[in-house]
Amino acid sequence: MDATARLGLPLLTAGQVQREIYHNEALALLDLLVGGNVEEGPVAAPPASPAAGGLYLVAASGTSGSFVGHEGQVAGWTQGEWRFVAPVEGMRLTARSSGVDLHYWNGDWRSGSIRAEELVIGGSRVVGPAATAIAEPAGDAEGRACLAQILAALRWHGLIET
Repeated sequence: MDATARLGLPLLTAGQVQREIYHNEALALLDLLVGGNVEEGPVAAPPASPAAGGLYLVAASGTSGSFVGHEGQVAGWTQGEWRFVAPVEGMRLTARSSGVDLHYWNGDWRSGSIRAEELVIGGSRVVGPAATAIAEPAGDAEGRACLAQILAALRWHGLIET
């Protein structure tokens, strides 16, 4: 095996000549992806003047220029050339313009979606799993009972204090 299984980073081998080239290539790819901020994307054509370290999501189709043959990959501009990495399940990047998280899941980039069992802010649970539905009230007594259930649900989710 001459590359890592997930990101395809080049590995050194015994007796390899010019090891620094392989090592530097792996470092360049890691520099792009670790804590990666995507400039924009997906884009079909490479930008005319990319900044060093600029990261882009390549469109799934209709690509042109250096992006042809790299559809759906992550492209990074380093040392005067493009480097490409195929996204893997669970890869996370951030859109620089909006600060929104991008998450690669089931073969597609998802934007602004967070999956969790609960949301805790400042040590207090704000949102948890959905509870059972609250029945529609038919009269005054049922209306008060319904309101009590709504208040209890809001408290349980941490949206109002107890």
